[in-house]
Amino acid sequence: MVYKNFLLRSLFSSIFFLIYFFISYINFTFVFYLILLIYSIILIEIILYFKKYKLIPIIYIILSLMFFFNIDFKKIDIIDFNFIIVIIITFDIFSYIIGKIFGKNKLINISPNKTIEGLTGGIIASFSFAITFSYYFDILIDIQSIIFIILIISSSLSGDIIESYFKRKNNLKNSSNFIPGHGGVFDRFDSFLFSIIIYSIFINFRL
Repeated sequence: MVYKNFLLRSLFSSIFFLIYFFISYINFTFVFYLILLIYSIILIEIILYFKKYKLIPIIYIILSLMFFFNIDFKKIDIIDFNFIIVIIITFDIFSYIIGKIFGKNKLINISPNKTIEGLTGGIIASFSFAITFSYYFDILIDIQSIIFIILIISSSLSGDIIESYFKRKNNLKNSSNFIPGHGGVFDRFDSFLFSIIIYSIFINFRL
């Protein structure tokens, strides 16, 4: 079952990457509408599947959306935005893989599948990919960059835990059955939802 889920997750991730990079290649500003579609689907999931405490996750999504709207896709550089995407995705993927293979010590009761081993593997992999990405695209690695990476990794984990908490309060294993093997769109993009808040604050503070 773990192997099957891994294949399904990999398949979905590959399809999404292709769509994302295709849209980015055509016009990076179109990414705004792709992400807006994702937010819309997540809100639909919450409305349809979350039977209790529905208002709180809706407020959370709207709050994240407000920070997302604060990002000007006509001004930000595609490399800068892809930098955060790389950090989030590698942390999510390797936390899952390392956790499934080596995970023994639970990280938090709210999300029983999260392990200390998975977290450690995710952090190491995410940092490694972020540094490699920075080197390849000539992004300056300084104290500010390191802090940014740490903040995005921390917010990715926080977003995952927040989503798990909402599901547990509603006695749900998956946020929906929209994506086979993925537990729903909310599940797949939970790390992004909180990270985009940090990213929005960070780039506006930097500018």
